[in-house]
Formats: sequence, structure tokens, C-alpha cells
Amino acid sequence: MTKTKGYRDWRWKAVWWHHFFLLWSTVEGQTRYGIPEELKQGSVVGNLAKDLGLSLSDIFERKLRVASEAGEQYFSVDAGKGELLVNDRIDREALCGQSASCVLTLQVVAENPLQLHRIEVEIRDINDNSPVFLTAERVLKVAESTATGVRFPLDAAQDQDVGSYSVKSYTLSKNECFSLKMKDLPGDRQVPELVLEKSLDREKQSIHHLLLTASDGGNPAKTGTSKITVSVLDNNDNVPVFKKALYNVSVSENSAVGSILVQVDATDADEGVNGEIEYVFAVHTPQSLLSILKLDPTTGEVALIGRLDYESSAKYEISITAKDKGFPEMEGHCRVQILVVDVNDNVPEIIVTSRPNPVRENAPKGTVVALIGARDLDSAENGKVTLQLPKNVPFTLKPSFSNNYELLTNGPLDREKVSQYNIEITAFDSGSPRMSSKKIISVSVSDVNDNAPVFSQPSYNVYLKENGVPGSILYSVSASDLDSGENAKISYSILDSKVQDVSVSSYVYMNSDNGSIYSMHSFDYEKLKVFQIVVQAKDQGSPCLSSNATVHVFILDQNDNAPTVIYPSSAALGSLSHQRMPRSAKAGHLVTKVTAVDADSGHNAWISYRLAEATDTSLFTVNQYTGEVRTKRAVSEQDESSQRLLIEIKDDGEPLQSATTTVSILLEDGLHEPMLELRHKASEPSKKTGRITLYLILSLASVSVLSLVTFLILAVKCIRSSRSSGRDMMSQSQSFRSCMSPMSEYSDFTLIKPSSTTDFKEAFNNTFNNNRFLQKFE
Repeated sequence: MTKTKGYRDWRWKAVWWHHFFLLWSTVEGQTRYGIPEELKQGSVVGNLAKDLGLSLSDIFERKLRVASEAGEQYFSVDAGKGELLVNDRIDREALCGQSASCVLTLQVVAENPLQLHRIEVEIRDINDNSPVFLTAERVLKVAESTATGVRFPLDAAQDQDVGSYSVKSYTLSKNECFSLKMKDLPGDRQVPELVLEKSLDREKQSIHHLLLTASDGGNPAKTGTSKITVSVLDNNDNVPVFKKALYNVSVSENSAVGSILVQVDATDADEGVNGEIEYVFAVHTPQSLLSILKLDPTTGEVALIGRLDYESSAKYEISITAKDKGFPEMEGHCRVQILVVDVNDNVPEIIVTSRPNPVRENAPKGTVVALIGARDLDSAENGKVTLQLPKNVPFTLKPSFSNNYELLTNGPLDREKVSQYNIEITAFDSGSPRMSSKKIISVSVSDVNDNAPVFSQPSYNVYLKENGVPGSILYSVSASDLDSGENAKISYSILDSKVQDVSVSSYVYMNSDNGSIYSMHSFDYEKLKVFQIVVQAKDQGSPCLSSNATVHVFILDQNDNAPTVIYPSSAALGSLSHQRMPRSAKAGHLVTKVTAVDADSGHNAWISYRLAEATDTSLFTVNQYTGEVRTKRAVSEQDESSQRLLIEIKDDGEPLQSATTTVSILLEDGLHEPMLELRHKASEPSKKTGRITLYLILSLASVSVLSLVTFLILAVKCIRSSRSSGRDMMSQSQSFRSCMSPMSEYSDFTLIKPSSTTDFKEAFNNTFNNNRFLQKFE
């Protein structure tokens, strides 16, 4: 009952101390676990997620993984529970040899954001190895005359376990002539020695069989044995004696092959062959030493025949035996301890713990890009490593712990300027001479949508002929985006605006993929001369970015309108069927004036007049530019009373457009007589003269007022029409055309709108009626 209770108390204390140790380690910022070696695969080491303060979702989302500095992957993470598991067999002796402490350093890497945790797992020893002697059987030759108390060194047993599980004791099988003593060596080590307790008598017993047993400190203890055979010999009663029992020598690991490391020296008090000495390595010397060291049997010089490597072994211990040539053969023993001095013969190594993920170009300064480690197999200053980066990269290295570094951003990134950095990292050690190595790490810069699309030009001028085919392409705009992927994928659209109070989308259509603009219908220059389109290019980033450009569309006039005759018009001919002229008219007499307009513009609206047919072509002429019809000669009595003129009006367009009008003229006698009579009677003062003068003054005033009113009405009407049609670029381009006929006897001032032939006719009719009114008083 008491035993069970004590066991429980022991278990409780062990658990308490274990948790206390883990808690202390976590508080110090470094997690440490302890497990025995040889655990089964899948055994739980500890709850890694809980100890690192991570949730179970972080284990999966941040791709938590474990990397070992030893290279072998002994552990893994259970993504479902967040536990650290044993992944492979762990043999403490294979990992740490005879080292008293065996700690595996693990690097736990979490991504998004990149973070490195350091944990340590102490591998505790279990008693899984038995003591082993290098030789299973040892033969000693002892002369029967050997004095009691003489000691004979024996081989020490080796146990791969450490601490309490290493070799703790030796026992010798029961024998009345020999006993076992322990000899203390430096480093708290002991080796067994066989002591002669009783004089030997070869005649009684020539061979003694002994059994040496080594026991470790396990419970139960494990043992190993070695058989010792003692042959009793006659005479040769002096053994070789070394000047030193222990020879210490230090040698550089880069010592040349053939170098003499040490010379041992032994003497024998006997004479002759009994005093001649031969040096040999002890029989238990391992082959690894025999491959690099050579012992001269005559001089005792130990020479180097192989290469030393401090990183493989910093110390060698060998046993040397001096044998004489007497009979029986006698032996003396000494030990040589060789300390290897480290030289800087290993190049530092750069280890990429975590491959760099692409870093966003808008990543803030200090963003972790990659985790990098450094290692040098040399020791002390020779193994101290420093990493350096070039000066022209926007990155820096931040030391973390135990030769581990974080590669951080140290400045602004711009993918459009540099999309990938090949960073050359240089590792230097602190040895002499200094050694270095280089490694290139590629860091890709991922795109963010920080560039808006840019049109090839801020505005475009498009010239389009009127009367085009609906659905034809007007123009193609193009924009580019310095970003990549979806951030550089551009779609085009037209921003809504008004053209003559109608949405611009009813005029044009835009292909969103390639930026081509198409007409929705045919355009008429006489109705619309210019309009503008605001196009937008928008990328597919998040958030999306856009830019605008203006497309000015100019409609080019085509000669699609024939000249329109304003006077004489059909309405005017209805009220005045014939033009009258007196037979007394002289050459150059103004008969009438043909007026026409063309709704086109430019050369297409330049009008010329030509007399196409006439009753008498010798009597009349038409001015090519003004349309004035005048007599070429004086009218004779033989000329017919009724004259008919066919006048052709042509524009200057391509192809040419034309129109014709017919003018009928009546030649009458006596049209001049009222005027002559009026002039004759003007010299005679009378009441009628005063009245006529008054009437004439009133008529002139009426005509002036009527002309002014007509001008004002037309001006207001044109301005209103201009404002109603002018929200496009040509709203201010509607203008008035004034025609002053310099060759006319009458000043005909006409205001017209080019796009309205009806207005021309109305204006001309008003002017024509006014002129008729004046002619009555001539």
C-alpha cells in the first residue's frame, strides 16, 4: 500500500515539474518539450497550437509546418488538433553521441503573415544499450616472477547511453591471484586495472581464465563481458616503463600528411633482447584511428597519414603498448590524447528556411518576405556567420535568433518598374582568413491596381462625312494600363451626355472590348456639324480605376443640296406673273434680280448664275455672281413684247448640283411717261406737288421702319434657333449671312439661316414687296 502511494506521489511530482518547466519555457519566449528517445511514430509531444497561441484554424490557413535544423524530419504537426507528433524513430545516440545534453531545435514556420517560432525538444536517454568491450577476449602474459601489486590496464567498456545509463561498475570473476581496481582519469572517467595479489607459480597453474563484467546504472542494469586469459611465463622480470603515463598533444586540423604528432618513449631495465622494445598500438584501437595515424615500432613516433577534421572529431585517445623481446614477453602501457585545433576551413552556408512568397507592391515597410538561416561547421569565431545584402535593393535582413534572419521590405516597391528581384545574399564568417559564400533568392512583386488606364492621347478629332452608312465605324480609341492581369484588363464605355437634347447613345455605339466607336445612323451636316463624345476606359481591378478622353466628331459637308431659288418664287410669280420694263430702257437697265441659296457650306454653297435660254439672247444678260438681270442694249421697236428667260443656278460642289428658274418680262410703252409728266410738273408749284412729296417721305419712313422690324424679327428668331440647337461645340457656329449686292442699283439687305430655305424665301419676299413699293414712286 505504501509503495503504491509513493509511486503516485512520484508521478504527481514528475507531472508538476514537467508542466512547470513548460510554463517557464513559454514565458521566456521559447517553447521547450522533453520526450524520451525511441517513441513510437505518432506519439504526441505537446499541443503546439496552444503553446504558440494559435487557433486550430491558423494551423491550416497559415500552413503551419515544422523544419528541423538537423535536416531529418523527426516531427510533424497534426493540422486537426494542433499537436506536435513524432514522425520518425529518434535514436538519441545517433543524434548526439555521448553528449550529456541532446536537444533538437525546430523551426515552426507560419505563413500569411510569415512568422518564425523556435522550439526545442530535449531527447531524454533511455537504457536501450548495454556496455560493450572493444575486444571480447583479452590475453595477458605475466611472468611468474612478477611482484605482487603490479597492475595491468584493461580495456574499458563503452556504453552509448549517457548519464545514469552509462557504465557505472566493473566486477571480476572470483580468483585468488588477481583483483580489480579502478584508475581515475581526467574528465571523471575510470578504467579497470588487473592487480596481481598473489605470486604466480607456473608449475601449479600456467593459465588463469577470468571474466570481466561491466554494468550500467539502469534498473534493471544491463551488462557486458570480456574474457581475460592470463598466461604465466618464466623469467624476464622487468617490464618496459614509459616516461609519461599520458601524453597530451595539440595539432591543427590542417596539418600536412606525414607530420610527426608525438614521440613516446619507454625503457626496460633488462639487458639484451629482454631490454629491446617495440611500440605497437593497443589491440582495441579502432580502425578509424589506424586510418589516420601511424606508429613507428622502433622510435615510438606517431605520424599523421590521413586528414584530420575538427568538425568530425575534436579529440582522439589512443593506447600504446611497449613490448620487450624477452621470454616471457613483458609489456608497458601509456595513453596519448590528441586535441585537434580548429582552423577556418569550412565555407559558411546559407539556408532558406521559408521560400519567399510573392510580395504585394503596396506592402508596408517591414513586411516579412522570407526566413533565412546561416550555418558554419567551424567553431568559435570561425563559425560565427554574418549575412549581408546589396545596397541597391529595397530589402533588409533582421537577425532573429541562432543565426536565423528575417528578410524584410525596407522601401517602396513598384511592380511596374521592377517585377522581380534576384537578391544576392553574402555570408561571411569571422575566421582568418575570412571565408564567404553567396546565394541568390528570387522575390516576385505581385501587382496591385495602382495605375489607371491611360489613353493614347487626351482627345481625338474625328472627321466624318455626312450621309454615311449607319453602323459604320467612326474611330477606335485605345488605352493602356501598366498593371497586369485583371488590373490591366480594360473595358471601354461612353459617358452619357446630350447632343441637341438627345442622349449621345442614340448617335453612337462603342464596343467595350476594343474601343471601336460605331455610328447609329447617318449624319446630316445641315442639321449637326459637330458634337463630342466622352469615352471612359476602366480596368477590372478592385477597386477599379478609370480615365476619360474626349472624342470631337466633325461632320464634313457633302454636296447633297441643290441651290434653292428664293426669288422669283412660285408664290411671288403667283402675285406678280410678269416683270415689266419700259421699251425706253437703255443698256445696263436692271430688270430684276434672281436670288438663290444653298444649304451646303464652303465650296458646296458657292452659287453662280447663267442664262441658259432666252427669247432674245442679245437683249439680256445675267451677272454670274449676283444674279442681276440687265439689258445688254437699248430696247428697240422690233423686240417682242414678251420675253422669256431660263436662268440656271449652279453650286461649286462635287458632284455639281443645279436648279433653274424662268423669268417672264413684258416690254410696255409709256411706263416712263408718268415719271416725265411728274418731272415736268415738278417745276410748277402746286398743291399736288406738296402732297406727292409728303407721300414720298411717308413711304420712305414706312419702308425704313418695316426693314428695321424685319431685321429685328429675323435676328431674334436666329438667336433663339441658335440657342435651341447649340449645346454642342457648334452651338455658337450658327451665323447670319449678309448679302450686299455692290452692283445693284438697290441695296438689298437679306438675313438668312443657311439651314432653312423657308426663311430665305420669307425674307426675300419682304424685301421684294418693299422694292415694288418704292418703284411706284420712281
